[in-house]
Amino acid sequence: MKYLSTRGGVAPVRFKDAVMMGLASDGGLMVPEAVPDVSGKLSAWSGLTYPELAFEVIRVFSDDISDADLKRMTEESYAGFDHADVAPLREVGSVHVLELFHGPTLAFKDFALQFLGELFSHILLERGQTLNILGATSGDTGSAAIHAMRGRPGIRVLIMFPDGRTSPLQELQMTTVLDDNIFNLAVDGSFDDCQQLLKSVFNDLPFKQAFSLGAVNSVNWARVLAQVVYYFWSWYQLRCPAEFDVTVPTGNFGNIFAGYLAKKMGLPLGRLNLATNDNDILARFFRSGIYERGSVHFSLSPAMDIQVASNFERYLYFQLGGDAERVKAFMSDFQQSQTSTLEHPQGDFDWFQAGAVNDAETVATIEKVFNQFGYLADPHTSVGMAIAEQNLRDEVPMVAVATAHPAKFVEAVGQALPRTPNHHPTLQALSGKETRRYDLAASEASLKTFIEGACA
Repeated sequence: MKYLSTRGGVAPVRFKDAVMMGLASDGGLMVPEAVPDVSGKLSAWSGLTYPELAFEVIRVFSDDISDADLKRMTEESYAGFDHADVAPLREVGSVHVLELFHGPTLAFKDFALQFLGELFSHILLERGQTLNILGATSGDTGSAAIHAMRGRPGIRVLIMFPDGRTSPLQELQMTTVLDDNIFNLAVDGSFDDCQQLLKSVFNDLPFKQAFSLGAVNSVNWARVLAQVVYYFWSWYQLRCPAEFDVTVPTGNFGNIFAGYLAKKMGLPLGRLNLATNDNDILARFFRSGIYERGSVHFSLSPAMDIQVASNFERYLYFQLGGDAERVKAFMSDFQQSQTSTLEHPQGDFDWFQAGAVNDAETVATIEKVFNQFGYLADPHTSVGMAIAEQNLRDEVPMVAVATAHPAKFVEAVGQALPRTPNHHPTLQALSGKETRRYDLAASEASLKTFIEGACA
């Protein structure tokens, strides 16, 4: 299995090299040369535990890691989750809710980042190298990365987050980690500013190489690959129906792209329902074929307050039949004019339905779901559940992806249900702890200066 860049400027590399590269050296994203069809293996994978299924799915894409090492990594990755099923499926009315918040930081990002921590440690030890991880977070990625990498030899973690734009609890989950290898950077700007800083620094190849920079954001192929597993897991939990639909709240297109990849691999997934908030660049694209940046609207579902979806380019590559020149032209147009159009979209484009939910609808959904079914959902999950309800099909099970525990969003949930208890002991334990963060201007020069000091 070899990996290429979506923009065609990287010679084919093996899995471990693609992981360590993070963002491709030509500014694109790493993708497999081909997506394998595993439909013939589905019956053999029935009855596996979550770590066993993760091993089978990931090994299809990672033939430069021994089976013994990969098995150890997948077992270790999910050993710290607090539910026996790792990703339980709960029936809530007419929707099956896939709970992805039973990991160490109570968010779906743990599924990928716990694995990535094991993977990085394995590769670095094997190669005798060190790694300085640079990441950007709108909330959950940062804490998941920090908890996956804290204390690991040979790894430093620098995480940028938009100051004042994550929930207070999300910030505490990051800033209360005081390990010497962890650096939290509060950026004076939006999440899109953080992502742009990340890409600017990674695109300076001499700087990237001089400071051994790597990525944990969903630009890293291993992140997406680990997320593919829970779409297969959902199907097995549903007892292998002929077809099932999913609804995924998404801002960066990584979570739903993993579902798209699972469908391309032969999983009998029907519709991919994309759910977002007022930052609806992706919803508009799948309605019109026009990818047009707007201004960021801050919402009650902050992890989706994004106007530039970093994983979109991977989908575009497959949609355009692997034509790197067309991908490059599309992204160049978007970079220059903030808009680009996919002419006469068809094929994979039709796999998606998309919808956007505003804050008022989000609050109403939190209240409705709790009052009708006794189920407490966080604002991102509620965005997904609202779109799921609009797209139900007769006789086709609907899975709604629950991305975070509601206790991470006390204020948003409290607007809908002010008298309903909403706690989690892991989060309650953060209160009063010592914190550490570094304030940073939203400029490439400021970020590079900080990296030079921290990673010297």
